[in-house]
Amino acid sequence: MARDTLTGSRIRERRIIAGMKQAELAKASGISPSYLNLIEHNRRRIGGKLLLEIARILEVEPALLSEGAEATLIQTLREAATGVSGSGAELDRVDEFAGRFPGWAGLLAAMQRRIAALEQAVDTLSDRVTHDPQLAASLHEMLSRVTAIRSAASILAEPGEISPEWQGRFHRNIYEDSGQLAETSRGLVAYLEAADAHSAAQATAPQEELDKVLEAENYAFPALDLGHASPEEMADRLGGDISATARTMLTEYLLRYAEDAAALPMRDLAPVLSETGPDPVSVAAALGQPVARTMRRIAALGTEASSGLGLAICDASGVLTCRQPVPVFPLPRFGSGCPLWPLYAALTRPGEPISARIVQPGRPPHPVRAFAIAEPIEPPRLDRPALCEATMLIVPGRDDDGGPALEVGVNCRICPREACPGRREPSILGHDVSAAF
Repeated sequence: MARDTLTGSRIRERRIIAGMKQAELAKASGISPSYLNLIEHNRRRIGGKLLLEIARILEVEPALLSEGAEATLIQTLREAATGVSGSGAELDRVDEFAGRFPGWAGLLAAMQRRIAALEQAVDTLSDRVTHDPQLAASLHEMLSRVTAIRSAASILAEPGEISPEWQGRFHRNIYEDSGQLAETSRGLVAYLEAADAHSAAQATAPQEELDKVLEAENYAFPALDLGHASPEEMADRLGGDISATARTMLTEYLLRYAEDAAALPMRDLAPVLSETGPDPVSVAAALGQPVARTMRRIAALGTEASSGLGLAICDASGVLTCRQPVPVFPLPRFGSGCPLWPLYAALTRPGEPISARIVQPGRPPHPVRAFAIAEPIEPPRLDRPALCEATMLIVPGRDDDGGPALEVGVNCRICPREACPGRREPSILGHDVSAAF
């Protein structure tokens, strides 16, 4: 690729080093974020007044953007060398190193940028834990409620008789304090997971960046349903402040969404859904569609019929690739979930739909109906088993049967159930507090 066609890549490198978001640079330059995104990916040429303006904002010489990226690379290498005391790096030969070994030089520069980003994230989180008044107040409230519950329970456990009236008072106090404790805990979790103005810049993984974009759009894209925009256009509009990897993942997500919308329009789905309810197996049979696609469309339907539905998708390794949580059934933000979920059972029974009533720890418990299925994502092959993807639709409030609900968790680290055959590691919450009730 010619050197003058890499100006966009150089602009992106300088913007990242300067700690600027794409939207910030676009606004300061007087252009749209989508147009700047095209420039940074070398899809639009840039020169003249706009190049001079961007160079001024980034505080670099225009020649460094238009003539070569070596200056950016060399500066990053110098920062890496000076950041480690006693490194012994020959700073006077850094130009020679970058010229003779551009691959290694680029790798070291990328590692330096990643180290700087991680250090910034650690500093931000450390400061938040130390100085956040909301966190301190929530923890104080939780400790106060726990102390009150333990005090009332210890009185009831002491030898001797207690009058029925006082027993009722203590039981009522325990019930009320435990309810307040649950509310405070949920509020604290929601506060810690809430995205603020700098959430995209502080995201530690592309999947987390993608999740935040989808959450902001409520997991529904009416413009794609109506055919008013293409997946690529929408990815450019929504992905201006996320990394290139996350933007690629967003584009793939929107491409699948558009494909589902074309194959199963909302106008066809809504009438059947009103008759069968959110049962993806029945809806899929009525419309002649794959069950997994039907699950995705039901979860994306923005009507009262599907309000509050959740969705989880995992690949063959069990790692969650799509999370659409609901308040009564939270999903882990990273990695995999509880091995007892029907989502993972479906991977062992490809093509067979599974329906189960499940419940996570909580007071009061909130059983949900889960539908899951694993379907192949590639044509059959003779040299290896087909790769499958599992999908699980979560339907709250389905207490239509009186059978016992399968006890599951979010993941092992925050699950209080000790006697679980699927436990991978001890819980940070200690023993199962619900066993005493």
